[in-house]
Amino acid sequence: MKACRTAAQARASLTAGRCSPSARQQWRRHASGGPRRPDEKSALAKVAPLVLTAGAGGGLFYLDDYFNGPLKQWLSDDDTKQEPAQKKKQPKYQKAEIEFEKSRKQSAVREENRDLISSQHLQVKKSWEAPGVYAWGSNVGKVIDPQSNQSVVKLPKRIPYFDGQLLRDIKLTQEFGAAVTEKGDLVQWGLGFSKTDPSPVETLKGKDISKIAVSNDRIIALSNTGSVYSLPAARNDQDTGAKLQPQSSSSSWIPFWSSSGAEAVNFRILTPSSLSRGEKVVDVSSGLQHCLFLTSKGRVFSAAASTSEFPTKGQMGIPGLSWATRPQGPYDQPHEVAGLSGFKIAKIAAGDLHSVALGQDGKVFTFGDNTFGQLGIAADAGFQKLDVPSLLPTAKLYANSGLIPKITSVAAGGNNTFFTVDAAEAGNEPVAGDLAPARRMPRVTADLWACGQGVYGSLGTGKWTHVTPGPVKVKALSSLFEFDEDTNCMAPIRLSNISVGSTHVSATMDNVTRTGAGQRGSLNDTNWGADVLFWGGNEHYQLGTGKRSNLNSPSYIGALDGGAGDALMGRGGEVHRFQLTPRQTVRLGEGGKGRKVSLEQKVECGRFVTAVYSSV
Repeated sequence: MKACRTAAQARASLTAGRCSPSARQQWRRHASGGPRRPDEKSALAKVAPLVLTAGAGGGLFYLDDYFNGPLKQWLSDDDTKQEPAQKKKQPKYQKAEIEFEKSRKQSAVREENRDLISSQHLQVKKSWEAPGVYAWGSNVGKVIDPQSNQSVVKLPKRIPYFDGQLLRDIKLTQEFGAAVTEKGDLVQWGLGFSKTDPSPVETLKGKDISKIAVSNDRIIALSNTGSVYSLPAARNDQDTGAKLQPQSSSSSWIPFWSSSGAEAVNFRILTPSSLSRGEKVVDVSSGLQHCLFLTSKGRVFSAAASTSEFPTKGQMGIPGLSWATRPQGPYDQPHEVAGLSGFKIAKIAAGDLHSVALGQDGKVFTFGDNTFGQLGIAADAGFQKLDVPSLLPTAKLYANSGLIPKITSVAAGGNNTFFTVDAAEAGNEPVAGDLAPARRMPRVTADLWACGQGVYGSLGTGKWTHVTPGPVKVKALSSLFEFDEDTNCMAPIRLSNISVGSTHVSATMDNVTRTGAGQRGSLNDTNWGADVLFWGGNEHYQLGTGKRSNLNSPSYIGALDGGAGDALMGRGGEVHRFQLTPRQTVRLGEGGKGRKVSLEQKVECGRFVTAVYSSV
């Protein structure tokens, strides 16, 4: 009974606690919909003062800026009064000055208007109106300017003797120069030719010379008939000796005098006697001490080309050949390079002390001196020189790239070797059909590779490498493309010619050119030529930049006339790059009133000298 009363009292106490005022105050709802307390502010009332303050400040700033900032000026003056030692701050931004392009001179004459708008068109025009020879570099042998006592010529300069002339070939050294006229006669000049009169003189005449090469003291000349002549570079050496055979009956390497014309020239015939029926020599190349001959059937011969020193670096390609072991007969008799038998050679090139041969199948063979890695292999202790042709391993240059390389040309000079490669994609993978033909990249990439000495920058890689362990890519002249409007697609830009001197190089690009702007074209129709770039040693200003700094990457130079033509057209002070005029049949002279002939401009890099000439 007592337990029942206790339970009832507990329930009554719990009920009373729930209904007490304190309990209601604890569980009151704050988000009720009842009326607001009189002392409680709304959210809008709290935010309104901030909004009004911001609006007033913004309006005051706008009005101050509209009236050119009197408030800012007042504050600035007040700060200046408080801190007179503090300097005024300079404005952060300066007002930009707009400079408009000057209006170009207008001309109603078609040809004059083209000259006004294009420096390249003017260069092409001048090359047709006034063909000749420009040269620059070392002048210690008076090769560039026989009348000047200056040791160097910093910028391109015309050789007056060749004004208006077209040449078949030209070779320049620091001591003497040699050129072949349009008729095939040989011209020589320089102190290395004559100490008393270094002016140009025709020497070997009536031989129909097509190409020449020079060693350190002799000239190797190739005629159109395939005969090879070797004559001294010095005039005194040409005027000595005995006449052993009449000129008309000369058919061997026996030395004799030539009595053609006013000059009697002592020369030797180096035409190989073992040529087969219908075979003839089609190309010659020379280093300092040796020369190479290429026949129409792809055979290669080598011979000594200097009277001062016999070749002993293996550049002849004859194992064990030296002055002591030479065969009986004349010291400069030709020898067939037996190591190249079985390969049809398409092109030859000779450096100072090494040789390069390119086969028709794209294989390259090198032999001779390898002190700087110019043979394309590491210059280890056992490979300082090679007296037998060695195959250049070019396949590994494109290993794991999916490209199949084929060498298309070779060039050599000094202690360097260059070769161009067409690297084609393997297989016949289909091209994406959603790409227009104009946007499709070609399957072939054209690259330039170099090896040898690079301390003068002649490798063109952007580095000053002393020795190369193998071929290195000249990236500035590799993997280049342009749009060809004739084919409506992208095409690789190849190199049409590489000329290698003792320490410097030039490369002529096979880019799209135009020479067809005629009288029927529009006023803005212009011609342009091929780009040419130079790099390497510049110790004698042979690069034509006007400065003496060597360049380790290909660079452009200015126009041959030094910008004089551009200045007359209102482009004074501007620098426009030099371009070579491609081959075209035109009429020479001003206004095209001269004879009609096919010609082009070429670059020749020699020993510390460079020349640009009009080639027939």
